Amino acid sequence: MLTKFETKSNRVKGLSFHAKRPWILASLHSGVIQLWDYRMGTLIDRFDEHDGPVRGVHFHMSQPLFVSGGDDYKIKVWNYKLHRCLFTLLGHLDYIRTVQFHHEHPWIVSASDDQTIRIWNWQSRTCISVLTGHNHYVMCASFHPKEDLVVSASLDQTVRVWDIGSLRKKTVSPADDILRLSQMNTDLFGGVDSVVKYVLEGHDRGVNWAAFHRTLPLIVSGADDRQVKLWRMNETKAWEVDTLRGHMNNVSCVMFHAKQDIIVSNSEDKSIRVWDVTKRTGLQTFRREHDRFWILAAHPEMNLLAAGHDSGMIVFKLERERPAFAVSGDSLFYTKDRFLRYYDFSTQREVQVIPIRRPGSTTLNQSPRTLSYSPTENAVLICSDVDGGSYELYVIPKDSIGRGDSLQEAKRGLGSSAIFVARNRFAVLDKGNNQVLIKNLKNEVVKKSGLPVPTDAIFYAGTGNLLCRSEDRVVIFDLQQRIVLGDLQTPFVKYIVWSNDMESVALLSKHAIIITNKKLVHQCTLHETIRVKSGGWDDNGVFIYTTLNHIKYCLPNGDSGIIRTLDVPIYITKVSGNTLFCLDRDGKNRTIVIDATEYIFKLSLLRKRYDHVMGMIRNSKLCGEAMIAYLQQKGFPEVALHFVKDEKTRFNLALESGNIQIAVASAKEIDDKDHWYRLGVEALRQGNAGIVEYAYQRTKNFERLSFLYLITGNLEKLSKMLKIAEVKNDVMGQFHNALYLGDIQERVKILENSGHLPLAYITAAVHGLQDVAERLAAELGDDVPPLPEGKEPSLLMPSAPILCGGDWPLLRVMKGIFEGGLDSDIGRGAVDDEEGVEGDWGEDLDAVDVDGLQNGDITAMLEDGEVAEENEEEGGWDLEDLELPPEADTPKVSGNARSSVFVAPTLGMPVNQIWIQRSSLAAEHAAAGNFDTAMRLLNRQLGIRNFAPLKSMFLDLNTGSHSYLRAFASAPVVSLAVERGWNESASPNVRRPPALVFNSSQLDEKVNAGYKATTAGKFTEALRLFLNILHTIPLIVVESRREVDEVKELIIIAKEYVLGLQMELRRKEMKDNPVRQQELAAYFTHCNLRTPHLRLALQNAMSVCVRAKNVATAANFARRLLETNPTNENQAKTARQVLQAAERNMTDASQLNYDFRNPFVVCGATHVPIYRGQKDVSCPYCTTRFVPSQEGQLCTICDLAVVGADASGLLCSPSQIR
Repeated sequence: MLTKFETKSNRVKGLSFHAKRPWILASLHSGVIQLWDYRMGTLIDRFDEHDGPVRGVHFHMSQPLFVSGGDDYKIKVWNYKLHRCLFTLLGHLDYIRTVQFHHEHPWIVSASDDQTIRIWNWQSRTCISVLTGHNHYVMCASFHPKEDLVVSASLDQTVRVWDIGSLRKKTVSPADDILRLSQMNTDLFGGVDSVVKYVLEGHDRGVNWAAFHRTLPLIVSGADDRQVKLWRMNETKAWEVDTLRGHMNNVSCVMFHAKQDIIVSNSEDKSIRVWDVTKRTGLQTFRREHDRFWILAAHPEMNLLAAGHDSGMIVFKLERERPAFAVSGDSLFYTKDRFLRYYDFSTQREVQVIPIRRPGSTTLNQSPRTLSYSPTENAVLICSDVDGGSYELYVIPKDSIGRGDSLQEAKRGLGSSAIFVARNRFAVLDKGNNQVLIKNLKNEVVKKSGLPVPTDAIFYAGTGNLLCRSEDRVVIFDLQQRIVLGDLQTPFVKYIVWSNDMESVALLSKHAIIITNKKLVHQCTLHETIRVKSGGWDDNGVFIYTTLNHIKYCLPNGDSGIIRTLDVPIYITKVSGNTLFCLDRDGKNRTIVIDATEYIFKLSLLRKRYDHVMGMIRNSKLCGEAMIAYLQQKGFPEVALHFVKDEKTRFNLALESGNIQIAVASAKEIDDKDHWYRLGVEALRQGNAGIVEYAYQRTKNFERLSFLYLITGNLEKLSKMLKIAEVKNDVMGQFHNALYLGDIQERVKILENSGHLPLAYITAAVHGLQDVAERLAAELGDDVPPLPEGKEPSLLMPSAPILCGGDWPLLRVMKGIFEGGLDSDIGRGAVDDEEGVEGDWGEDLDAVDVDGLQNGDITAMLEDGEVAEENEEEGGWDLEDLELPPEADTPKVSGNARSSVFVAPTLGMPVNQIWIQRSSLAAEHAAAGNFDTAMRLLNRQLGIRNFAPLKSMFLDLNTGSHSYLRAFASAPVVSLAVERGWNESASPNVRRPPALVFNSSQLDEKVNAGYKATTAGKFTEALRLFLNILHTIPLIVVESRREVDEVKELIIIAKEYVLGLQMELRRKEMKDNPVRQQELAAYFTHCNLRTPHLRLALQNAMSVCVRAKNVATAANFARRLLETNPTNENQAKTARQVLQAAERNMTDASQLNYDFRNPFVVCGATHVPIYRGQKDVSCPYCTTRFVPSQEGQLCTICDLAVVGADASGLLCSPSQIR
């Protein structure tokens, strides 16, 4: 059983499939009717008008109707499109068990516990016949699919067949009055137009179900005696043929399968059983653990069944319908009707090749599952589930293609998967031992190979390679070298499809498609809600696949879309151009012509083949919201612009692509305040002052307009704005404009006119307008406000703008590939011809006269006398008044919009981003300011985890690689990248790496300073210097390989000195532990120091040991000191004296953890010797060795890296990467 869909609900008593749509109705014991989409697995609707359980439900074959019958004695007819019950049929006197529409006439048959069967006309909404004769509950009644018969089953232990032929005649010509009279008596006595044809007796208990065969004169019934009986009938009689025994409880429902010679029954014993009609034996049993089965339903056209049980229902198939096939070049081999068949794609000719054996087994699902073909040997491997998984090998004689009659004995074997892996070798999966057996064409095992993962199926993956599938991953395994070539975690993979060049593979699971390359490196994943069925690669590298109801495509970047819908599922065998070759579920070859325009267009965009894109835009009918959204999403709004006629969408796309001209044209068409405002914002961003002004004028946005004139320094227009504000009696507007203009008299006048005399007086007095101040003081009398004393007034004047007048200068850029080429022949280019929009927008300013504040309005305001004398000059937005600067100063916006569409240049990449892209050197990332990637690189290369000591260096690198220029007073500081090795002859477009503040010469100076401090005995200062060297080296960049080696040597030198100096400083702190003092002094002599420093260390250790009476150890130091040929005579003399004393008394007073004969290194943290052969761990950066217990701790020498961490090594030169 292949379960396709399952629900959890109350007990399901009735089921019905829709004939065309993937829907199923389930009526529940709770009184609810559910409508499910079994393909999507979603509940579409629920209907709950019945009171009590609903036992019967049925879809109409063609109308949007279904009928239901319940324990409330009601039959209801529903329209699922209107989501409501249309009407109710009343007449039954007890529970209604089943209801069914007639396939042809407007009839419904219903069976009821009132011992009657009724036939209703749902168009006239009347009962047209009552079938009486049963003397117990009638459990079911149904029409014959072709003849005028009804079969019913009852608890009176009989099955009855009724002839309703006369009912059909009556429906055709109901002219006879006698028939009409008899209609009145029908309700009382039962009609004369439906008569019992046969009564089938044989069951010992009540019969629960009876059903007709679709074509043969057979009836099947199931009863409470746990038996399924098969009956045959002819014109005159009916008789029992056989009894099928096996159910352990009441049989609740039974039916013939539509496409196979089988009977399906279910029972209260919690099982569904499948029986062979011809052999009359049980084929298979499916059991549930806790749920009794009540009802079965079969799809009228597809190979689907449904069963209702105590806690829901299942939709299932008994057998797979996918034909097994294999494609090789232009040939397709597939199985159909017990034959291996061959199909030629080029000639579209198909022939039978050889018969293949049909298993004599008694279970379902034994048909071939997979097929593998070897073209050189002309051999075919067919795998099926027979005997738990087995294969058959056929070698096809060359001449037999086309004859199809040569019967040959196949070579067989057990194995759940078998595929050809070479010309004459095939691999068979032995699941039990998780191995593959490689066999030759004689079916002999040549080799065995264990598999790297628990495998349940194998697929072809190129010659000598297998693709092994386990539950949650796939692996490509090389059988020769026995190594894994690729490994990927995936959902459970059902099928795989290789591209024609074997470079890409699509892994198909139930609801996902994963596309990878031949090494299983993941490229993209697609998720589908509907089950994925098959797929094939086209010649362009696009994957075409089918779901249950669509043909779809998947581009290499993971974008997908629908090509067309399907009525029935198909299995793609090959994609050639725009032709799809496929097999359907009946094993028939079909060709489907698809429209590839959409995905080829997207593919061309993806591959930046813009010439193809141009051609397709010109020649095809690509359009629609989805395509526009796609272009917008992928960053091609300018292309989308050429598909769009809707002005609002055009406006949005034009703004997005920076195409101001099209935006202006669309804004004019839309003429909406919000759009003008957005146009103004975008024009301001581009520095197109003319269009900003125009947009503000269209929306009467006087405040913004005044501010625009202020920042562009257009004082002439600013004074016009002042007058307009005066005409509109906008006092605040007047005052603002006067303030912007720095016009003191005007401000005083405005304050005086609006009644603010004290403010007017102060303004006049402060600015030295004595006459006006005196006049105002006289008006104010005693209320003259006092001026603040001891304060210097300053003149409040607007600052002069940096750039006066016109638009910002714009870069000259090449037209976009999609611009001029498209404008000439697609739709409306940018701005309509009659509106040749000029750069200074001279004429268009008159457009404001059309609505809102018009010339006439202002004139009317002026006519009241006060400003009438200015009427000739001031007329609102007059053309002469609001003249923009001459055309010579202002670059034209668009002389001819069609021929010179301007494309705003794309933003260049910042220099620091270029540095990061090209470099794997941490120092260059830090210089670019990208500290997090610098830290990640250092962690990966050197295992560094403590970045605190490097913080100041990161900041120095970043600051040192940039220079800062002050621009205008009101503009921000400009940051400039300083590049390494720049000279005047360098190309301006080639970016060099950043200049770095740390270099190797500085390190040499620090090393020398460290040596001097060590010689002078300034150990703390020397330790600081050598540590600083270790902290600087990760951020050094050198040019040559020789310098890289020098830097690495420097790490070793600094590490040795840091270790030695740390031990010496620690020794000096230990006053009360003479043994430990001697040990540390001794270890210091084993650090790799320069000879002068080694002599000092040896002399120091010798002195410490002599004082502690460890004469023998001191003699060893004296001997080593003399071996260095000391130049200082005092050192040599002392050493010789110690040796003479030791010869007299070669003993040690105390035992030290020090054996100079056994080579050792000193642990950087615990300062104990690690002798040769003992386990140790090291710092990945400074290489200091540590005892194993220090693993995972911070290195005590460099204070940067983690001891024992994985690291790739120091990367400090571009030469290491090349």
